[in-house]
Amino acid sequence: METITFIGNGNMALSIAKGLKEVFKIEVVGRSEESLKKFEKNLGIFVEKKLMDDFDITGKVVVLCIKPANIQEVGAKLTGVADELYSVLAGTTIETLKDNIKSKGTIRSMPNLCASVGESLTTLTGDIHLKQTAQELFKAIGNTVWLNTQKELDIATALAGSGPAYLALIHEALCDGAVKQGMKRADAIEVANGLFSGFGKLIPTTHSALLKDGVMSPGGTTAAGYAALEECGVRHGCIKAIEDAFKVTQK
Repeated sequence: METITFIGNGNMALSIAKGLKEVFKIEVVGRSEESLKKFEKNLGIFVEKKLMDDFDITGKVVVLCIKPANIQEVGAKLTGVADELYSVLAGTTIETLKDNIKSKGTIRSMPNLCASVGESLTTLTGDIHLKQTAQELFKAIGNTVWLNTQKELDIATALAGSGPAYLALIHEALCDGAVKQGMKRADAIEVANGLFSGFGKLIPTTHSALLKDGVMSPGGTTAAGYAALEECGVRHGCIKAIEDAFKVTQK
């Protein structure tokens, strides 16, 4: 079984590792033994744990899951040349990655937290000779989309990478609305969960505008609710969320 080396042990590393642990041996590199043990406990399997100082990446398949601001500091602690480097660092260019971490091939990737349940949509770009390998690796945690430019990946970061937070806000707000009208919180959450689960399977098969039109009867409940969302600027808010999140990747 091939080994995947995670440099960094935060939430994203844990989510990806949960998706890969049945297919790969997991090695994790971090700053402290305490944080590494916590990672292992949360992952639920034995992992090879190594401290970051002077860690040799020679010949390894590395998934880089640190904070973007720490790329120079972490790069200075690593020695050797990795076989493959997969970065999940938002807004960190391939050029910056190559300047700080030596590897025979570098890929920028943007999975999301759905990786932990095998349902991530991971966007990829980078050295073309690793395209197929990268797609095969990240298919272990969901679907993949190869993008031709780093700008497109930064836009995808704002959409799919940050998207779970946007959808979580909408889920919570819809539940709050149901509770306001008199539904028990637990029931509201169960109903909303069913809505999100079913919609996730439906939307890939039908254009969103057609789905909306299919639900909206003249003068009906959906029309009233939809009009309220438009009045409150939900559409503009979603467009602005992508714009502002994308701008952060360009700093």
